[in-house]
Amino acid sequence: MKLHILGIAGTFMGGVAALARELGHTVEGSDQAVYPPMSTQLEQLGIALRQGYAPENISPDCDEVVIGNALSRGNAAVEQVLDDGRRYASGAQWLSERLLPGRDTLAVAGTHGKTTTTTILTYLLQAAGREPGFLIGGVAEDFGVSARIGAGREFVVEADEYDTAFFDKRSKFVHYRPLVAILNNLEYDHADIFPDVAAIQRQFHHLVRTVPRRGRLIVNGEDARLAEVLAMGCWTPVETFGLDAGASVSGQPFDWTARLLSEDGSGFVLVHRGVEVGTVNWPLLGRHNVMNALAALATAHAVRVDLAAVLPALAGFRSVKRRLEVIGQARGVTVYDDFAHHPTAIATTLAGLRARVGQARIVVAMEPRSNSMRLGAHADALAPSLDLADAVVFLHRPELAWDGGKVVAALRGEGIAVADADALIAALRERTRDGDHVVFMSNGGFDGAPRRFLATLADG
Repeated sequence: MKLHILGIAGTFMGGVAALARELGHTVEGSDQAVYPPMSTQLEQLGIALRQGYAPENISPDCDEVVIGNALSRGNAAVEQVLDDGRRYASGAQWLSERLLPGRDTLAVAGTHGKTTTTTILTYLLQAAGREPGFLIGGVAEDFGVSARIGAGREFVVEADEYDTAFFDKRSKFVHYRPLVAILNNLEYDHADIFPDVAAIQRQFHHLVRTVPRRGRLIVNGEDARLAEVLAMGCWTPVETFGLDAGASVSGQPFDWTARLLSEDGSGFVLVHRGVEVGTVNWPLLGRHNVMNALAALATAHAVRVDLAAVLPALAGFRSVKRRLEVIGQARGVTVYDDFAHHPTAIATTLAGLRARVGQARIVVAMEPRSNSMRLGAHADALAPSLDLADAVVFLHRPELAWDGGKVVAALRGEGIAVADADALIAALRERTRDGDHVVFMSNGGFDGAPRRFLATLADG
């Protein structure tokens, strides 16, 4: 079969492309914005990629068109697909119909940490010899790709609450019907499609409704909004995880918790219902990543993985590209690339880095790139989320619909707003010095700014 994937350079759709190729299909695709790491993965897979959504980019002999959720009515390619009466499906529908039947699906949902948690869980299953299939919303360093069919029974999928397609406004995750679902956390996001947090909670409850009674819900016990979701009705055994004061929002002890051995989260003891299971020493930083690990470990246990046997493997875990990824050092400056999309994620990432680097200066290059960010849904929370940065260079593109100057004015540390990536790189050069840690935060391509800045440092 020959497939054309519209929106192929997105992290999810790029994974669908990789799976389709592995199944033996001929795959081509098109997208408006193409940048690493997904563009690199597609190139390495030999998948033909066309720029833009011109109807003629879809080969006449394609048997099916898989349509990403970034495309809507009025898009030239979408209109042509409909006019031609072509067979089409969403990415989530394609996955649920072609890959998931007969597998034990393990779904990772939450506002934050989905990609990292999905990768940790896949890594643990691999360490246990399970050979899982997976679809991760990023390129996992340990696997080299974002998706793989796998020879084992389990299939691990990053379960996004964003809507499915222009013709299916349900959250993607309702298609997956998991045996085990992680509910990692729940905050307001995706302001372009959800009017309030209650609307997101309803979608999460749709996911809860699909998990069988023989399965498991692995739930962040610290999160009151998730407790409200479960109160809408729950038919599946629940296990909680958390760190705060050893008790969930319901007042009951966590089923899974950790005793931190280091402030930066790089070492902890795993505890299951009061019994120590073993010790984890790993490269990841931050309390949030300890929480991600707890969720993944509880899920692995739910599918009968011997945790004591696989815990040592986490010492070699390398995570996902663009999750506080060190891309290089030059002139005493360490440069990071981080996929930042929400104030909470920004704050927790910087807290982990601060615990690691101590009093060293942290300089942030910030691009408000997600739909919620660009709409201003998180504008008031953005400056407080950057409190641990000593300096911030804020990319205020002309098309940004709100006043970034107010964010800069409210920063605890030094701040400046610039209009384009060239000015941002110049401003960073003026402000960085030996020993600094420079973190680029954006969930987009950032005009290649992280590596461009590193190159300017290396050139002197």
